[in-house]
Order: sequence, then structure tokens, then C-alpha cells
Amino acid sequence: MAHDAAEAERDAHGFRRRGFEVTRLMAFVDAAFAFAVTMLVISLDAVPNDTESLKQALKSIPAFAASFALLAQIWWIHTRYTWRFGLEDGPTVRLSMLLVFLVLVYVYPLKILFSTFFAWLSGGWLPAGFAIQSVDDLRTMFIVYGVAWGLLGLVMARLYQHAWTLRESLSLDEGERVAVRQLIVSYLFFPALGLLSALVALALPDRPSEWMLALPGFVYFLMFLQWPVLSLVRRRMQEGSGMTKA
Repeated sequence: MAHDAAEAERDAHGFRRRGFEVTRLMAFVDAAFAFAVTMLVISLDAVPNDTESLKQALKSIPAFAASFALLAQIWWIHTRYTWRFGLEDGPTVRLSMLLVFLVLVYVYPLKILFSTFFAWLSGGWLPAGFAIQSVDDLRTMFIVYGVAWGLLGLVMARLYQHAWTLRESLSLDEGERVAVRQLIVSYLFFPALGLLSALVALALPDRPSEWMLALPGFVYFLMFLQWPVLSLVRRRMQEGSGMTKA
């Protein structure tokens, strides 16, 4: 009876909850994300042993906070997927393991990118922690980050695509089906922006101006266009399926 009541409850995207147990897969993924956050912390040079080194360590907080926020977002995406569908079949396990692998690889490019961004934003007052000697170094940094970011998005899109293939056995109603397709489109924004950022980095001239150096990073702010576009996509899907907006 408790499960029937909980199943009637819906989240912000209109999904009913189907996963009620903390499975071994969820526990492993949670532990892997906790380890990734630990890697962010221990990537600091050393434990501060005087006031000056403490001040320097505190300057790393903005980059750590931004990196932590993105990792938490990815973890939350996987957690909601598990709650919504309760799947622990072969494809879900393989995709979850790939997600964990990519997150662990992604940790250092993530920290480097945000450290460099905050150093540029503060005029060098916040430490970069990574030496960029040339435009080629900058291109490499954005290409590596773009590949990692794009692959993460593809894995998350593939998870929801897998749920879509099981829509009949999961008894997804029409609203849930619209939401699944919307979320697949949503996560395809990740590889699209990663590719665009890498292309912008490759197109940088050998002697770019300071504002041009920041262009590959500012590409990711286009993620804010995601929700207006997805709202339009959702309306089109609802109209196509004959649904009316509540």
C-alpha cells in the first residue's frame, strides 16, 4: 500500500517513482561520486601549515565549489533516473559504470578549467593551479574538457533512451513519455556545446586578444538557453500527442 501511494506521487517532470530500494548499483555510484569529490579536495597542493598558505588554500574554494556543484548535478541526474525507473538491468549497469568512469576521469579537467576561469576573472588573484604557456595549451584544455563533457551528456541521454525502449514494460503514461523525450534532447545539449567549445578553441588565432581567449569557456553559458528550447519542444510534443497543458 505504501508503494501504491508513493507511486501516485510525481516529481517536477511528472514521473512516478518506481525505484524504492537502495540497490548495490546505487550504493556503488554514490561511493564513486564521493570519491570523485575527495579527489577534488586532495588535488590541493598540501595541508596549510601557516596563515599565508591557509589564505592561498582558501582562494581555491570558488573553483572547488563550482566543480562540486557540477559533480552534484550529474549525481542527482543519475539518482533521479534510478528513482523514476527502478532499472538495474544490463544496459543500465553498463551505462552507469561508464558514467562513473567518465566522472573519475573528468575530475581533473573540471578543476583545471574552473581554476583557470576564476584566475582569469580575478586577474590572477585567485590561483590557477595550472600553467597555460601558449594558445595550444588553451586549445588542449578546452578540447579535453569538451570531450569529457560531451561523453557525459551522451551517457545520460543513452540512459533515458534505454528507458524509452522499455516504455511499455515500465507503463509510462503519455506525460512521462513526453518528459523522457524532452530529457533526451536536454542531455544532447552537453555534447553539442562540448563540440562547439572545442571548435571555437581550434579556431583561435595564434595571437588572440584576451576576450577571445575566454570564448571557448563562454560557450558553456549557452546552457541557459536549454530550458526555453526544451519548453518549446515539450509544447510541440504535447500538441503532437493531443495532450493539453495542465
